[in-house]
Amino acid sequence: MTRIAYLLGTCDTKAAEMRYLRDLLHVAGVSAQIVDVGTRSDNQGIADIFAEEVASYHPQGAAAVFVNDRGQAVAGMAEALRHWLPSRQDLGGVLGIGGSGGTALIAPALRELGIGVPKLLVSTIASGNVAPYVGPSDIAMLYSVTDVAGLNRISRQVLGNAAHALAGMLQHQVPSVVTDKQAIGLSMFGVTTSCVNQLCAALEDDYDCLVFHATGTGGRSLEKLADSGMIAGLLDVTTTEICDYFMGGLFSAGATRLDVIAHTTLPYVGSVGALDMVNFGAPETLPPAYRTRLLYEHNPQITLMRTTPEENTRMGLWIGEKLNRSRGPLRFLLPEGGVSALDAPGQPFYNPEANAALFAALEASVEQTPQRRLIRSPHHINDPAFAAQLVEHLHEVMAINSRS
Repeated sequence: MTRIAYLLGTCDTKAAEMRYLRDLLHVAGVSAQIVDVGTRSDNQGIADIFAEEVASYHPQGAAAVFVNDRGQAVAGMAEALRHWLPSRQDLGGVLGIGGSGGTALIAPALRELGIGVPKLLVSTIASGNVAPYVGPSDIAMLYSVTDVAGLNRISRQVLGNAAHALAGMLQHQVPSVVTDKQAIGLSMFGVTTSCVNQLCAALEDDYDCLVFHATGTGGRSLEKLADSGMIAGLLDVTTTEICDYFMGGLFSAGATRLDVIAHTTLPYVGSVGALDMVNFGAPETLPPAYRTRLLYEHNPQITLMRTTPEENTRMGLWIGEKLNRSRGPLRFLLPEGGVSALDAPGQPFYNPEANAALFAALEASVEQTPQRRLIRSPHHINDPAFAAQLVEHLHEVMAINSRS
């Protein structure tokens, strides 16, 4: 089957750019089709796939897309595209273009595609915070520099690079790796790197270790893959994104963090890695209420704030409620020696009282059963002995799961 490069854009306003992209891909030897995702039924005579076809995939039909209110129409087309795009059996890759509205329309559909499917988005907002658009997906965003409003010496270069990048992805596919190893998902932060590196070294002979950076998007990506069945077990050592969710930091994974253990029966081994810190930007960006707190400059762009006993109590109760919803075998370990590289004797965030509050809240809230256990450890999170305990409990829950 010929793999098609689908070009997504609103033909009523982006006709010249869409035609330019299609021509470049054809010259490069790639089959490409223009998909009109506009809501004005004006495809300028260039669309290969009309907006009406895409709109028909809306759960409520095309009538839900072609309405008089522009905001509702764009939202409706985004929903229709989210259903239409993954249904394409000949899809090889996707390249979308747009301003703020087009980006918001196209990005949700790209997130529906599997990891590894080539997906690019040329956007006027790609130099800002793109997390809401990329999410836990592997979308490549390219800043348009000028507005996506006609062809000029700048836009031709940027769009040309995007077209050739997509052509390269389609013509030079990454060879598949054949392995019978099950995949294990691990969460890591800089201050728990030593622990996770030890885990990977101990497990690499038996498992394909997938490590996710706990930056908000990383936690969501970890849980998305777990929900999709691509991961056989979780070593969720670093749950620090919960701090940022509670205190308004940069790296929140949102209110759904840890929900995967209620959605699935996956074996789960977790811990409290880096729950001693909240991540903010440069010092001048801190909320005024936090500027007198214990702070640590991680780098010029990231300022860390130590969590208090009161905050740790709140987080511990919240985590405990999440753990109680687990459906599979679960072990959650509490490293009494410290929860991060900064939380150790002589380090700036060392605070046994704060950790004690966290552990007490977890013990008060977790309903322990033979399937669900909370385990105290005398070791620091980065100590080899703690890594060995995590490995031991992972083997245990994996064995339980294989018998069920």
